[in-house]
Amino acid sequence: MTQDTSIRRHTISVLVDNEPGVLARVIGLFSGRGYNIESLTVAEIDASDSLSRITIVTSGTPMIIEQIKVQLDRLVPVHKVKDLTLEGPFIEREMALVKVVANGEKRVESLRIGDVFKARVVDATINSFVFEITGTADDLNRFIDLMQQLGEVDISRTGAAALSRGTSTL
Repeated sequence: MTQDTSIRRHTISVLVDNEPGVLARVIGLFSGRGYNIESLTVAEIDASDSLSRITIVTSGTPMIIEQIKVQLDRLVPVHKVKDLTLEGPFIEREMALVKVVANGEKRVESLRIGDVFKARVVDATINSFVFEITGTADDLNRFIDLMQQLGEVDISRTGAAALSRGTSTL
């Protein structure tokens, strides 16, 4: 039987205790084994139980992804590990602030493109706009690529926030 060596992108959700050092241990697991983190978000989701959700986007072969999940599950403050990519349909979104410095027709065009992508202008000056856009990583990449053709661009992005669809919870 042949082993699957194709590299795929996976979104992994990890429920952890909200305490100092937890994120460092998770990142240490990845860096210590040479795994790459493409996106990382973490936030408290339950203040009364002091729980946080870490959402990690990484790529690897099925064997590497399985190793990552097993090793994450062994960390002391981890309550649950869920590979959203394998467990069925899920919703994934990122947010970005994109500043475009442009004049004249390029300035007008940036507003048109922003409207098409449903980006919201959150700051405006005579020579620039800052757009807020939410969507998939691909949506944000397309928007940024178009804006870079119009002028100087400055970008700040969040990592992925993701939840499984339906009744399944972490």
